[in-house]
Amino acid sequence: MKEQCVNIKQMPRVMIAAMGSHSGKTVVTMGLLQHLLDKQIGVCAFKCGPDYIDPMFHRMIPGVESRNLDTFFSGADEITDILSHTKADYAVIEGVMGIYDGIHVSSLKGSCYEIASITKTPIFLLADAKGCGRTILSQIKGILADDKEHLIGGILFNRMSGNFYEKIAPYMEEELRLGGMSHVKLLGALPPDNEITLESRHLGLVMPDETEKIREKIRCCAKLLEKHCDLHELNSLMRTAPDLLMREPAAAEREDTGDVRAGMKNGRPVLAVAKDEAFCFYYRNNLEQLEKSGVTIRYFSPLHDEAIPTDAAGLLLGGGYPELHLAELAGNTSMISSIRNAIEDGMPSIAECGGFMYLHKSVCDPDGRSFLLVGALDGICRYTGHPVRFGYIGVKCMHDTAAFSEDLTGLKGHEFHYYDSTCNGTDCLVRKPVSGREWDCMFADDTRLWGFPHFYYDRDRQLTDGFVKAMRAYLAKK
Repeated sequence: MKEQCVNIKQMPRVMIAAMGSHSGKTVVTMGLLQHLLDKQIGVCAFKCGPDYIDPMFHRMIPGVESRNLDTFFSGADEITDILSHTKADYAVIEGVMGIYDGIHVSSLKGSCYEIASITKTPIFLLADAKGCGRTILSQIKGILADDKEHLIGGILFNRMSGNFYEKIAPYMEEELRLGGMSHVKLLGALPPDNEITLESRHLGLVMPDETEKIREKIRCCAKLLEKHCDLHELNSLMRTAPDLLMREPAAAEREDTGDVRAGMKNGRPVLAVAKDEAFCFYYRNNLEQLEKSGVTIRYFSPLHDEAIPTDAAGLLLGGGYPELHLAELAGNTSMISSIRNAIEDGMPSIAECGGFMYLHKSVCDPDGRSFLLVGALDGICRYTGHPVRFGYIGVKCMHDTAAFSEDLTGLKGHEFHYYDSTCNGTDCLVRKPVSGREWDCMFADDTRLWGFPHFYYDRDRQLTDGFVKAMRAYLAKK
């Protein structure tokens, strides 16, 4: 390993934050991304927190890559590394919930403001004015009072008429001046009847592919901003962002053994990753960590394909919305048999949330209809109508040997699901980071890691290396 060197990277950037959820952050983010691309500016996107769906919307814009920034999963250096190592010239970061909302009310931990502070990213505040008159000024002043680092540089009102904006803007500017915050600029107001909205369901926004005429909506978002937002002032705000420190670790390269056995490609075991409308919740960093650990990823569709890839040596079933496709999943009996046979044969596998549900004997939809699925677990998943074990978690092993490694303790993840199982597993103990609440869950042994938690293993090389080792051991027995 060579010594780590540090470079400097110039990256104009901005964070779009709001007073709370459902304020229009994703719509404005997409509009700004499209506008910058139209100006021939290379731009990338980021989403604060563990959200899977918003980055999918970002990626619907051709040429835009999107990743997650999450201070529960990553330290300050890792957050900066993720941001600085993008190849794009500009960055747009979409916040999460309200600007100061995080893991607990006692601190900013886990908030988008914390990420802006770590990366010294200017913020523009999207202030949803629906149902408000002058009170919106008091709300904004309260938020600005808590901006201890003066990161907020601009304000854009949402769902406010042009006439009312013309009346209230001079008062807001005077309040900013008197409060010593004249550096905060008013960027404009998006009208209340813009009709650029994204539908929601129990886990957040509907999927991009389900959104009617999504490309047209993105174009409309860009035009809306160009008409009602001072984009020249916003661009100036982005350019105030200081340069980023860019660490350049010299990663040890894995030697290509030239092994061409079944289950290997260029000396690397093949990992079959489920990816379609039903299974699509993956962190880009997780997939890259698996590739760094030595696998070749091959995607397949449990909905549309007949079987897993024939050269697969491992299986990854991510989360998603399998509950919306139960009839199709249950009807694809050849795929069900392929996955069941692979698991019974000892193929190492990871199944998270929706993927975990798919492995059950059956899953019931909200109307009580039952659908037979893989049957690797003799259990039933049912819709509860409310979030089950929601939020961030840490993991502790309940026995000496865990999935693919000696110890999973320290692995971090989160749960967000409305279904529950009659067999959640007992191989691990998970703990909420603030309340300390604990419960048993998961199936973890030398060939499987199955359960409702979604994991972030970018920093846990032990897990991914162990998974690859298990795949190689599986191949050696073939």
